[in-house]
Amino acid sequence: MYKLLLSWRYLRTRFIALASIVSVTLGVATLIVVNSVMAGFVDQMKDRLHGILSDVEIAAPLLGEIAYPEKHVEIVKQVVGDDLDELTCVVRNPALLSFDFRGRQVTQQVMLLGIDDETFGKVTDFEPYLQSVIKKDRFSFKLENSGHEELFDEGSWDYRRRMIENKRRVKEWEDEQRKLVEVATATYSTPLKTTGPAKTDSAQDEASTTSSNQFQFTPLPDKVPDLNTIHSAQAPPSDPTMAVDSLEDANQITGQPKIHSMSPFDPGSAHRPQIAPEQRFDGMRDQRVGIILGKAISARKSQSSDGELHDLFMVRPGDDVQVMFPTVGMNARPVSENCTVVDFYASEMHEYDSTFAFMPLSELQKIRGMVDPMTGDGTVSAIQIKLKPGADPNKVRDKLMLQFPIEHFSYDIRTWQDTQRPLLSAVNMELTILNILLFLIIAVAGFGILATFYMIVVEKTKDIGILKALGAPSRGVMSIFLGYGLSLGTVGTGAGIILGLVFVEYINDIADLVGWLTGQEIFDPTIYYFSEIPAIINPVTICWVALGAIMIAVMASVLPALRAARLHPVEALRYE
Repeated sequence: MYKLLLSWRYLRTRFIALASIVSVTLGVATLIVVNSVMAGFVDQMKDRLHGILSDVEIAAPLLGEIAYPEKHVEIVKQVVGDDLDELTCVVRNPALLSFDFRGRQVTQQVMLLGIDDETFGKVTDFEPYLQSVIKKDRFSFKLENSGHEELFDEGSWDYRRRMIENKRRVKEWEDEQRKLVEVATATYSTPLKTTGPAKTDSAQDEASTTSSNQFQFTPLPDKVPDLNTIHSAQAPPSDPTMAVDSLEDANQITGQPKIHSMSPFDPGSAHRPQIAPEQRFDGMRDQRVGIILGKAISARKSQSSDGELHDLFMVRPGDDVQVMFPTVGMNARPVSENCTVVDFYASEMHEYDSTFAFMPLSELQKIRGMVDPMTGDGTVSAIQIKLKPGADPNKVRDKLMLQFPIEHFSYDIRTWQDTQRPLLSAVNMELTILNILLFLIIAVAGFGILATFYMIVVEKTKDIGILKALGAPSRGVMSIFLGYGLSLGTVGTGAGIILGLVFVEYINDIADLVGWLTGQEIFDPTIYYFSEIPAIINPVTICWVALGAIMIAVMASVLPALRAARLHPVEALRYE
């Protein structure tokens, strides 16, 4: 009983004990806050990394192909069994994206993904990261007129028609300016008539020689000749029965409507079926192949006059862009395709948002030449697999590696953790080192407890001698100081846990308050891509922090307790 009474008395009456408790409290609270915030960041990062990556992926080498994907899908279903939830096929291809921004051509490298709009959203968290409200509920590669109200003031189709009309007006203005220049050039280049005396023969020869050495410019015709006139001047066809007098007669023979030819200078154009106006591409009502761009490909941070940052979009849904990439096979060649931007993808991971572009799988297969013209079978770049909750991706990966040995297939089979292992390893290493450094704060508090106890032992040498003279054993004296250290550690740890949990609960409010006091934003969402500071409280982490802090406090009291226990009563009372 005397042990507890003495420990409580020392804890209550010593001001230096309060300083030790405060140091332990601050160390424990700091560890809880930092671990909670880091756990929140890591969890958000893993969710977004996993959002575009499947649980397991079977991928061909870069620019390689997986032939007969339907057969591979059947084999995967048999190998994975009940753990399989969904799977999809994708085509992955590096490409160049080019678009016009205020009269300047912008070109940048992207990773073009051909996806299946039916299954890709079931395997990955793709649709929640789309910016169009309509496409989040009903995904397609068609351009919508609404759904981007949070980003833009007008619909995508309204913007597209307005931009096409502006370009038409600019083209008309340029044509008018060109005609004015031609008229001015023709006016000033006309030689002036002279009224002087007639030239002699020698003077006329000299003038003709001089004029022959000068450049003679032939003006362009004012209008294109009539098409019927052009075709009437062309040679008749080899078959006399198919001879026609005009393009109008040719259209009547072929059963097509009376339409002017798209190629008036082609002799055989009159004998081919013509394209009706409603069948021709019209940007006012038609779109090209739909493409979804990562938001960071288009958006750039711009500062307004009032000092606030906002997104400046170089391209918007409704704009046309051009993608260029190589075809497959031994004789690869570069191809290009015009596409219409239909939406943005924003996972808030800069690595993805600044490089990924998505387009329909079937269209990309056709453009790259990945469809067999004889059978119609297409090839893919990868097969992505989603597993049911609770399934072990590593075990599924090992099964697939046995089914598709690398010696025969050269496939790269990996989980999403394997794909992002360098980043995840770096984050785990950073978290470990950070915990070690923060534990040193509690270790400093432990050295403070050690120094405090040595002072108490020296100061209470007489009291220790009296206790031992009255029959207190060495173990009992030692337990007094160990209990004192345990009390300091327990009280400091308890106060630190409470302080840390309260800080984590109101961490965003505290950040706003500090930002208001200092005039600087503590947590900038434009940098960290989070609307607020994420924090996850892990009970296991709190238990380990509390146990470690108490152990440090107890271990700091061991040496002073041993010294007090070894004091001899006679030596302790000799000079009293």
